[in-house]
Amino acid sequence: MAVKTYFHTGFLATMLMASASAFAITPFQATYQFSYNGKNISTATRELKQQGDQRWIYTFNAKAGFIASASETSEFHVNKDQVISDRFNRATNYIGISDSLKINYDHNSNMVSTNKSGKARSFKLENNPLDELNAEIQIREDLKKNQLKSVYYITDAKGIDARKFVKLGEETVKTPYGNIKSLKFKLEHGKPERNTLFWLAPQLDYLPVKVAHNDGGSSYAISLIQYK
Repeated sequence: MAVKTYFHTGFLATMLMASASAFAITPFQATYQFSYNGKNISTATRELKQQGDQRWIYTFNAKAGFIASASETSEFHVNKDQVISDRFNRATNYIGISDSLKINYDHNSNMVSTNKSGKARSFKLENNPLDELNAEIQIREDLKKNQLKSVYYITDAKGIDARKFVKLGEETVKTPYGNIKSLKFKLEHGKPERNTLFWLAPQLDYLPVKVAHNDGGSSYAISLIQYK
């Protein structure tokens, strides 16, 4: 299978988080202000919970009245210093238009199965692929160890993509949580009209305190309100 080198972002997808043993991960909950095309329309939450010694569940939820909603769930386990994907589910609705994605990682058969809005695919499980949520955990832990990889392999509905995460410098960002010193990163999509920027706070174990995504005629952003 050919590995692609561009990034696909779901409607409310963002990146970056962490787990036990070699990982220093701890359960957490973060609340963000969510804006769409420059307008604050709702809040969003991200929560990490532990299920057993090395098993974790990471969730993202957002709702803007009757206009839009999104939920994502990643189930994974940890082997030494590597996140191992097990299952991923996403469901979005925007003005009555629904979309869904389910991914199952079968480590016994070494296959990945996906189902996007009823269309099923399967392909070989290779390069220990992450999903769009648990990639946060792996990247944050790599940053703590100063071992950011040149590419990260992420699963989408059609296959496994190699995505670059590039450091742009340091910046203090203003959020409802306060002014936070952050490292600024860019996720490379391979398309000039699409870009995603991340501001990660070392003082909060590289939690994303701000994310801004542009995709042609639409854009969204999240900004940290609360963290515990």
